[in-house]
Amino acid sequence: MRSKKIGATGRVVTFIDIGTNSVRMLVVRFNPNNSYSILTRQKQQVRLGEGEFDDEEIKPDAIDRTCLVCRKFVDLARTFSTEEFVAVATSAAREAANQNELLARLRREALLDVRVISGLEEARLIYLGVSSGLHLGDRRAFFIDIGGGSTEISVGGQQQYRMLESFRLGAIRLTNLFFSQNPAGPVRPDQYKLVQQYVKNAIIHTIQNLRRQKIDLAVGSSGSIMNLADIAQRAFHPEGTATPGVLTYRDLRKVIDLVCALPLEERRRVPGINPERADIIIAGAVILETFMKELSLESVTTTTRGLQDGLLVDYLSRMDDFPLFGTLSPRERSVLQLGRSCGINEEHARTVTRLVLEIFDSAKEMKLHDYGDWERELLEYAAFLHDIGSFISFTNHHAHSYYIIRNSELLGFDQKEIDIMANIARFHRKKKPRKKRLDIPDFADHEQRMVLVLATFVRLGESLDRSHAGFVEHAKFVRADRNEVVLDIIAQSDCQLEIWGVEAEQRAFEKVFSKRLTVEVIAPRTGGDGNSQKEP
Repeated sequence: MRSKKIGATGRVVTFIDIGTNSVRMLVVRFNPNNSYSILTRQKQQVRLGEGEFDDEEIKPDAIDRTCLVCRKFVDLARTFSTEEFVAVATSAAREAANQNELLARLRREALLDVRVISGLEEARLIYLGVSSGLHLGDRRAFFIDIGGGSTEISVGGQQQYRMLESFRLGAIRLTNLFFSQNPAGPVRPDQYKLVQQYVKNAIIHTIQNLRRQKIDLAVGSSGSIMNLADIAQRAFHPEGTATPGVLTYRDLRKVIDLVCALPLEERRRVPGINPERADIIIAGAVILETFMKELSLESVTTTTRGLQDGLLVDYLSRMDDFPLFGTLSPRERSVLQLGRSCGINEEHARTVTRLVLEIFDSAKEMKLHDYGDWERELLEYAAFLHDIGSFISFTNHHAHSYYIIRNSELLGFDQKEIDIMANIARFHRKKKPRKKRLDIPDFADHEQRMVLVLATFVRLGESLDRSHAGFVEHAKFVRADRNEVVLDIIAQSDCQLEIWGVEAEQRAFEKVFSKRLTVEVIAPRTGGDGNSQKEP
């Protein structure tokens, strides 16, 4: 069944995920130009599964908390003119004997129809949400999400999963089962090993299957995994010596030793810990450590994406208005999405990008640089987004472009790549690119040099479409010697503004490449033989 089409003014849809520990909400506006805008993200802890796993009944207080939060979230969503709600509930709801009571109250008190999804459907949606935000290429990843009542795993690549599993293993569930007798005290090594053996027994058959899978990296979502990574960063790498967002097995073991030795009140004060998770963090750590140990995983990369993002991706895949969604990579999607949501002139952006890539490729042939596919890809995206700052103001829009790119949720990129693209866009006009003007923390000299070179190419490409009319069809370097580089411009009509623009960049070009830039234009007029002629 296809989702409803987008009207002339757009359409607002709200996605709600009712989990065992928290309720999450995502409000999205789908725009007529095939982009979407995140209007708000909200999260509130409700502990729906608190005390449930003893008798498989959600407690009245937990239902009250959940209904109150959902009602407030729905009220907030309606202030954004929400036209449709997509709401799901996971482990706590699907296992509850009084599931119907919860659903009826949500329908009556929050005016919210909620769909209870299976564990495998939860795993599928998490896979969609996480993989769509990663640049995997040909790599295959192991995905793990540790919730309050269940743990979902999957194995897959960029577009397709190969394996989905859901286990009745969650941070709240295991805390209730093993730590309820002395919830405020430290956890002894023998207690920890008992929980670890329980988890190992539950996953043993899946582990045997996973060991036969090719796994290139591990990715962890959910609050428990992110909080464990935060504790490791703050406690053991305060100077930023560890890779942000990456939790090693060695650091995980150190975190476990740290938090197990502390009573609950002291645990709440551990640097980096979320005090609201202090009582369940050890149970979550057991699950993660057992998987990492059994699969010999050296590290896990954390992500903030999860089920609610999967709901959005699933919704998009069924919309007629987003026909390219399934054919683009996460990087391509996020760049196109950002550009369209800020209303860029897409025709100009594509013209500049095409010309910049021609310049890059011909410069490599002339041995002006030796950069490869990675640099070319970042150049392509930076060129496409170079004018995005006009969304704020045309005045100083190059600086605004830097700010927007630097602070946007560009999926599939790491922070260094985002910094590179932001700086390339920043120097597409006005001040000439120089190392001392770059805002790139901790970049090596060769990386700074690369930004200067690529920014120079974008300056040329922008000048070649100065009138935004697409007069220049092609541009490429055709000759280079020790002192001079010749750039051929092929135009379909008079392009004097573009020529002046390129000539204005000659000095900047010479500073970067230590060569003069000579421009030769293949004029639009033709000679008697019908061939284009170069202007003198």
